[in-house]
Amino acid sequence: MKKIFSTCTLALSLLAFSCTDLDVDVESELTPANFPTSDAQFVAATGPVYTQLSSIYAVNYWRLQELSTDEAIIPARDGNYDDGGRYRTLHLHTWNADHIYLKDAWQWGYGGINTCNRIISLFEKTPDTDAKATAIAEMKTMRALYYFFMMDLFGNVPIVETFPATELPEQKTREQVFAYIEKELKEALPHLSEKTGAFTYGRANKFMAFALLEKMYLNAAYYIGQPRYTEAVAMADSILASGKYQLSSDYMSIFAPQNGPQITETIFAVPYEANLVQGNHFSRYGLHTAIQQKYNVPFRPSIAMSTTEDFYAKFNLPGDVRNNTWLAGKQYESNGDPIMISTTKKGLDASYAGSDGSAKIQWHLEFFPELKLKNAATMDIGNDEYGKAQGVRSIKYYPDPNAHPTTRYQNNDVPVFRLADVMLMKAEAILRGATATTVNGELQTPVVLVNKIRARAKAPLVTGITLDELLEERAREMAWEAWRRNDLIRFGKYDEAWGFKSSSESFRNLYPIPATERALNPNLNQNEGY
Repeated sequence: MKKIFSTCTLALSLLAFSCTDLDVDVESELTPANFPTSDAQFVAATGPVYTQLSSIYAVNYWRLQELSTDEAIIPARDGNYDDGGRYRTLHLHTWNADHIYLKDAWQWGYGGINTCNRIISLFEKTPDTDAKATAIAEMKTMRALYYFFMMDLFGNVPIVETFPATELPEQKTREQVFAYIEKELKEALPHLSEKTGAFTYGRANKFMAFALLEKMYLNAAYYIGQPRYTEAVAMADSILASGKYQLSSDYMSIFAPQNGPQITETIFAVPYEANLVQGNHFSRYGLHTAIQQKYNVPFRPSIAMSTTEDFYAKFNLPGDVRNNTWLAGKQYESNGDPIMISTTKKGLDASYAGSDGSAKIQWHLEFFPELKLKNAATMDIGNDEYGKAQGVRSIKYYPDPNAHPTTRYQNNDVPVFRLADVMLMKAEAILRGATATTVNGELQTPVVLVNKIRARAKAPLVTGITLDELLEERAREMAWEAWRRNDLIRFGKYDEAWGFKSSSESFRNLYPIPATERALNPNLNQNEGY
C-alpha cells in the first residue's frame, strides 16, 4: 500500500495535465477541452503544492523547530558537523538574519503559497462543479497551512493571494495573518472532503483543517493575545466525534518505513518515498556508523544528531514503549552479540596520556546521555570513539533497510497532525480554562484524554495532571515531530536554559526576517531585537 501510494503521489505531483516539467506555465496548457472536471484530474493538478511541502519539511524546517529546543542537537566533533555554526547557533539561540535555514524556510513557505495561488487561479477558470469547489477549498487549506508555518516562525508576514503578484507585498501584523488563516479555513470547511484513507492521505481534508484550527486556537493567547481555548476544544471535538481516526495500537508503526494511509491515527502527513519523493534523512544524521549492520541500512550514517541529556531523562516511565524510541547504554546486535569497535586506547579517548596509546583494543559501543564539551566556542565534543558515542540516538523514524543507498533518503512518512496531538491539545485547553466536553457519551477530562495515550504507550495511568506535567507528556509523545519549539513558546519556557544554552532573550520567540528577503523587498521590517 505504501509503495502504491507513494508512486501515485509522484505521478500526481509531476503529471499535472501531462506536464512533466514543473517550470512550464501550466496555465498555457489549459483549454476548455482539457479543463479538469473529475476529482482525479483536480488532484493531479494539485501535486506541486505537496511536492513543495515535502522538499524541506523533514530537514531544514524541522531543524528550525527542533534544533532550537532541547529535543535535538548536532554538536561538532573535532570540526566535523560544524557546517559554519548553523547547528550551534540554533542550539545556543545566537542565530541572526543571515542563517541559511531562515532563507530556505521563507522561500519554501512562500514558494508553497505562490504555488497554491497559481493553482487556485487556474481552478477558478474551470466550470463550476462540486469537484472544483472541493479542489479550491483544498488548495486554500494548504495555503493556510503554509501561512501558519510562516506566522509561527516569523510573526508579521505578507499576505499574497494573487498570481502572478505584480507588487512587492507589505507585511501584515500577526493578528491580521491569524485572522486571515482562520477565515480561509472556515470558508473552506464546508467544501472539504470528509474522506479518509488512501484517497486523502497526505492531502488536506476537513479533519486536517479542524486540526490546524485547533493548533491555532491553542496558541492564540501567544499569537494574538486572546485566549481561544473553548474554540480549540470545539475543533478537537469535530475530529473526535467523527470516529474517523483511532489511536494506533502500535506506537512505533506510526513512524515506521511502512507507514501510510493504513495508519488510522494520522490525520495529515508528509509522504516520503526513498526513490521518488525524497526528503526524510533521520537515519542518515541520527544513527551511529557501528549500528549500520544491525538495522541493515544500505549507507554509512553520519553520527551527527542526538538529543540532550535533560530531554532524554523525561523518558522515565516504567513500561513506556516510547522509551524504546531511543538508543542508550551498551549496544547489541539483533542476535544479542555486543557491538564491538576496533580502535586504540588513544582512539577511544583522545585525552589518554599513557605511553601505549597506540595499543589496539576492542570497545563495546555504549551511547552516553551526557554531552561533554571539549571546545565550548564551537560546541565541539570531540571525534574520538567516546565523542562519537555521546548523545542518545533516536530511532522513532525507524531505520529503513530500503533507504536509498546514495542519497540516504528513507521511506518513513512524517506526521504533521495526528489524533494523539488532538487529544493532548484538548486536554491542555481544558487545563487552561475551557470546559470539559462529552464526546460519543464520554466526558473527556484531561485525565481521561491523557490516560488514553498512556494506555496505548503501556505507561502508568495518571490520577491527575497539571499543565507542567502535560508538557512533559507532550515531550514523550510528540518528540521529534516538529512541535517542540511551538510547545515551549506557548508554555513560556523557550528562553530557559538547556543543554549548552543559557537563558536567551524573549525576542527569539520569533525568527528574524531573512536578510536576503529584506534586501529584495524594502516593505519588510525586521522583527524586534534583530
